[in-house]
Amino acid sequence: MKEMRRLLFHMQHCRGLGLKGTRLLLARLSDPSLIYELSPVSIQQLSQSTAVNAKLFHTDLHTLPIREYEENYRRNSIQWVSLYDEDYPELLKNVYDPPFILFMKGKKELLKSRIKLAVIGSRQATSYTEEILREMMPGLAEKNIVIVSGLARGADTAAHKMAIRSGGITIGVVAGGFQHIYPRENSKLADYMMKNQLLLSESPPFIKPQKWQFPFRNRIISGISNAVLVTEAQKKSGTFITADYALNEGREILCIPGSIHHKLSEGTNILIKDGAKMVLSIEDIFSELDV
Repeated sequence: MKEMRRLLFHMQHCRGLGLKGTRLLLARLSDPSLIYELSPVSIQQLSQSTAVNAKLFHTDLHTLPIREYEENYRRNSIQWVSLYDEDYPELLKNVYDPPFILFMKGKKELLKSRIKLAVIGSRQATSYTEEILREMMPGLAEKNIVIVSGLARGADTAAHKMAIRSGGITIGVVAGGFQHIYPRENSKLADYMMKNQLLLSESPPFIKPQKWQFPFRNRIISGISNAVLVTEAQKKSGTFITADYALNEGREILCIPGSIHHKLSEGTNILIKDGAKMVLSIEDIFSELDV
């Protein structure tokens, strides 16, 4: 198991295959350690990748200074956990394409908290989101409910900040690595959370975030949480991607209703119409989380 853990860590730093290709490659080998003996052609065939990507992966696999990365992460208090470790989040194991590796900076023990609530919403969230969260966060903090969000503008930022101000606990899941926080205006918030709360990423610290990573990381936000609370969202917005992940993962969707005349209430009202639980008070959240 220790060898498998190190192999996954190594592969996570190699370019070319991505999560799908890595999964295919591992599934088709009786002994994963045989990866080091494969030619680029064999890697291409087994992972169903292109010749260029297979060659890139093969080159990285045999040239990257992995021990130096490990030492650098230790010096910078960056921890990591693999899919095969006992302390890998149990809920996350059952999502679609769970990350092979989770990088962590901050208080790792927060992952073991019993109840986590994902809070998501529009990047253009209005004062309505802030008002709702300001009212609810003290009660959520009192119940030791961990707030999970994505450190994006708008609702995510409000959720993290309100949780901290209320003396609560919060976990941020970022796209890209810890050295490239986006948006930049949240760098100070991220620094604080990396010291006093917890940040997670499936990307090595030096990786710059790509556009596709933002919706894909949402499966982690909902995946480690017991339920998902949506504050404000436009119809067909990115928030629906997280909601879809949550539904596929068997998580309950909780929504704050809003005016039928406001575009940022269209999404939440539609989700409620389609079966999401309407939240009219904090007791509705407690009831769903059984606290």
